[in-house]
Amino acid sequence: MTTKPQTEQITPAVEPSFGWNAYAELVNGRFAMMGFVILLLLELVTGQDLFTWLGLR
Repeated sequence: MTTKPQTEQITPAVEPSFGWNAYAELVNGRFAMMGFVILLLLELVTGQDLFTWLGLR
């Protein structure tokens, strides 16, 4: 007696489209992660925080 191999559900690729959708959330999340890392690197290199860079301190 043989069993069928289990296959995983493959989600279709997200297509770019206009408005509030999954693709926009994906892109916004990626830009937010990049911005956060860049901000951390900026603070590490300069020794100043974001508020100092903005002139709020």
